Amino acid sequence: MADPSSYRPKAGQIPDSPGVYKFRDEHRRVIYVGKAKSLRQRLASYFQDVAGLHPRTATMVTTAASVEWTVVSTEVEALQLEYSWIKEFDPRFNVKYRDDKSYPSLAVTMNEEYPRVQVMRGPKKKGVRYFGPYGHAWAIRETVDLMLRVFPVRTCSAGVFKRSAQIGRPCLLGYIGKCSAPCVGRVTPEEHRELAEDFCDFMAGRTGTYLSRLEKQMHEAAEEMEYEKAARLRDDIGALRRAMEKNAVVLADATDADLIAVAEDELEAAVQIFHVRGGRVRGQRGWVTDKVEAVDTAGLVEHALQQLYGEERGESVPKEVLVPALPEDAPALGEWLAARRGSQVSLRIPQRGDKKALMETVHRNAQQSLALHKTKRASDLTTRSRALEEIAEALELDSAPLRIECFDISHLQGDDVVASMVVFEDGLARKSEYRRFAIKSFEGQDDVRSMHEVVSRRFRRYLQEKVRTGEWSPEDAEGAENGDAPEDDGRAKRFAYPPQLVVVDGGQPQVAAAKRALEELGVDDVAVCGLAKRLEEVWLPGEDDPVVLPRTSEGLYLLQRVRDEAHRFAIQYQRNKRGKRLKSGPLDEVPGLGESRKQALVKHFGSVKKLRQATIDQICEVPGIGRKTAETVAAALAGAVPAGPAVNTATGEIIEDESPAPAGESSERGTEQ
Repeated sequence: MADPSSYRPKAGQIPDSPGVYKFRDEHRRVIYVGKAKSLRQRLASYFQDVAGLHPRTATMVTTAASVEWTVVSTEVEALQLEYSWIKEFDPRFNVKYRDDKSYPSLAVTMNEEYPRVQVMRGPKKKGVRYFGPYGHAWAIRETVDLMLRVFPVRTCSAGVFKRSAQIGRPCLLGYIGKCSAPCVGRVTPEEHRELAEDFCDFMAGRTGTYLSRLEKQMHEAAEEMEYEKAARLRDDIGALRRAMEKNAVVLADATDADLIAVAEDELEAAVQIFHVRGGRVRGQRGWVTDKVEAVDTAGLVEHALQQLYGEERGESVPKEVLVPALPEDAPALGEWLAARRGSQVSLRIPQRGDKKALMETVHRNAQQSLALHKTKRASDLTTRSRALEEIAEALELDSAPLRIECFDISHLQGDDVVASMVVFEDGLARKSEYRRFAIKSFEGQDDVRSMHEVVSRRFRRYLQEKVRTGEWSPEDAEGAENGDAPEDDGRAKRFAYPPQLVVVDGGQPQVAAAKRALEELGVDDVAVCGLAKRLEEVWLPGEDDPVVLPRTSEGLYLLQRVRDEAHRFAIQYQRNKRGKRLKSGPLDEVPGLGESRKQALVKHFGSVKKLRQATIDQICEVPGIGRKTAETVAAALAGAVPAGPAVNTATGEIIEDESPAPAGESSERGTEQ
């Protein structure tokens, strides 16, 4: 634990201007990022008597070992730089909201030739229009089902679309009028895109004009005695009205606004956001966070705004943002939001009327979300704590293993031997820390030798980090690979954090191999155990008898989860690697031949067999293939052993290879990179 006075900047060294600052720990990792109107005043507040600081702030400054800053011109620049650094460095002492669930959105892929309507989760993609998010995926599908009657936009996957185009027959939706069937040319790409744009306009809240237009067309059709057309238009209007009724009007003036409410206690906070478009609630989402820094409601609002709009542009940022408390630098936030939208954005607290009433509803949702989260977490936290304590007691560790790493080996009869490393911190999976290894030092099946190699490689990288930061001398790290490391940038390194416990999937031999790898590297502060599948016994290095945990033990259950996760991750990697190998073909071995030219060759000749029979001059006829490349291709195919003939298993007939090359050489089933 560092003394803040040991790294306090000298008097007058800190500029009295806006800027962003970073605190780093002894490993040079960025642990906190902040911004200030005056760097001098803000940083001075951290270097007063530690006893007078907020407990969380005191923990941060005593964990830090240095501080640095960057001067900017305006508060808006400081806001943007702070957001960028928090996203880049992921500091442990900054408030970071996490979704309490993965919310689905309605997406229209306007970046495709034939836009597709679908349900999407996860990060947003460029060129895709999003609406929502929604609480449930079924709510999106019900709305889409109603609207496809009026806007028959494509909803099928790329594979279904391509298949329908090949056979010249649309899918069921095309027959029942819920798709305009662009796959078979019933509409042109321009007409289909216009349908998609109308769909987006309606979802964005511009409903009145469209409904008026349909009603006018319906009356005109009735006057001209085109009763079937008028009936169809009447049904379309009814479908659109039913879709609109699913989102009740909450603001009478057709407002576009986001309402943000916060519920908090001393340790945690929950944020709820209602997205109102055209006066109707079009989406809702919620976040929860640990209050790892000293922050009030206004500060939580500021962090929420940064996370909510940091990656948004244009109409994704509404004209009005309603919040429960204005951050300290509200004018700068308003400018930042306006820059992202491209026009003025109002950031304010609702005082009266419908907006205040709706804000109260959002706040009640936030309170319920926090209560539900705390109920779940209290149970989980108690269980995880008990599991870690049981493991520490059973393995006679000095303290609970807050970071556990588990290694597993996977192969198929000695081929494609790989290993996985999964990480659990505080009893929870930390998937961003997962790593996978391809065994390099030998070929064949030897789980013990493979385990030794993988553990050695993982901790050799750990020692490299310690050598670079000066915590470990090269003489001490005799087994580590020395070399010039890249300049430290404050990001968390892949193998920088040591575990308190290493778990291996296996029994005594695997445990002994892992322990030997650690001893060879001089690592003596990491415990090792193995979990054997047969009887779920826990093996320790040098012990003839296993440690048997009760079947009802939370500690055993946690070790099983860690082991099973490592097994799953290893099998996934092994299957992917084997799949790539099986999909590879002779053309994959040609140096300098990219995917486009491979596809061009196969398309030109029809199959690898015909390409193998072609002359160099014939190969040169393929666009993009020069004589030198043609000679290389011909030489590679001449040296490759052709595959055996295909056989029809029903008749025994030998099938001539006239079809395109197998996966890896075909434009339809390209090699996975």
